[in-house]
Amino acid sequence: MPLGISQKASNIAPSATLAMDAKAKALRAAGESVIGFAAGEPDFDTPEPIRDAMKAALDRGMTRYAPVAGTLELRKAIADKFLRDNGLTYAADEIIVSNGAKHSLYNAFFTLIDEGDEVIIPTPCWVSYPEMVRMVGGVPVYVPANEKDDFVPSIAAMEAAITPKTKAFMLTSPSNPNGCVWPEDTLRALAALAVKYDFYIIADEIYESLIYGGQKHVSIAAFGEEIKARSIVINGVSKTYAMTGFRIGYAAGPKVVIQAMVNAQSQATSAPNTPAQEAARVALTMPQDCVETMRKAFEERRDALVKGLNAIPGITCRKPDGAFYVMMNVSKLLGKRFEGKALEGCADFAEALLGAAKVVVVPGDAFMAEGFCRLSYAVSMANIEEGLRRIDAFVRQLT
Repeated sequence: MPLGISQKASNIAPSATLAMDAKAKALRAAGESVIGFAAGEPDFDTPEPIRDAMKAALDRGMTRYAPVAGTLELRKAIADKFLRDNGLTYAADEIIVSNGAKHSLYNAFFTLIDEGDEVIIPTPCWVSYPEMVRMVGGVPVYVPANEKDDFVPSIAAMEAAITPKTKAFMLTSPSNPNGCVWPEDTLRALAALAVKYDFYIIADEIYESLIYGGQKHVSIAAFGEEIKARSIVINGVSKTYAMTGFRIGYAAGPKVVIQAMVNAQSQATSAPNTPAQEAARVALTMPQDCVETMRKAFEERRDALVKGLNAIPGITCRKPDGAFYVMMNVSKLLGKRFEGKALEGCADFAEALLGAAKVVVVPGDAFMAEGFCRLSYAVSMANIEEGLRRIDAFVRQLT
């Protein structure tokens, strides 16, 4: 048998967001002044009580393996959080702690999806959802959503995508990449479809605390026991508490599903970082004032970025209701030329913008949204203002 990598590995595309962020870091290392809007990572310091908890955990000797599902203390804190914030009751054995919410998602797909099973994914979607589905042998089925509908697909479109092979629906609200927050009536209609056609909802709620304009996050699993029994709720501490490097995510769901996820995790990675779990426990149980402080800052940045983008000729941008991303519509600029080269797609636009203005955005085709580029406003206001100035100057050079 010839040497080489497996077919399944060769079919997986690299993360476009991480690739663009790597380009920004490489340019900075070379001494360039770069404005990076690529990474979905809060730029705030991790709150001091959380950092202190990590240090104290090390000093207390929390440096050994934890139970595969996570420490009991953290799982109890997660259960309390679900009850307090989402009106959901979970026992400790219905919760698993993993190496980030991305790992929780992969565990869920691995546990639920057999070869050929279909997973419905509304688009635009986060780059990793389709790849994870393919990694476990599943088939992504896309339901496009339009900007004019705030990137929320219609119930009719979602129902039309259901087949006898449908095993799960990938729900993200608030959404990466477009920041949409699904209305409660749409969530209830989706829950009814899941019960009627008997498929799982994998609900990625990692951005639940980052909602603006007085809206409130609603968890689909809270609509009754029938939908709760078909829901795996994914969350974590990375976005809410600026803890991306701690790599602590978690999932809650039916006991049989969670136990299977624990079994898979036991063979793949074992438990996540032990002292980081203690830091996460403190994050979930301490006063939450810091969360609101960061949320307000993100809201101010969102408003400044959206206003600035809409002031640039040829660019439009809807105001998102959650997360920390905007979808910049550059479709009116495609076909124009920069230094003699035609910008035929959003990837061309992003590459030319990076080369000419040293501004990093992620082309929308990575999210199945040609004609758009995603910008993260998890950056300082000063960088937002400078980035807008550079984008405006670049666009005015197009012919």
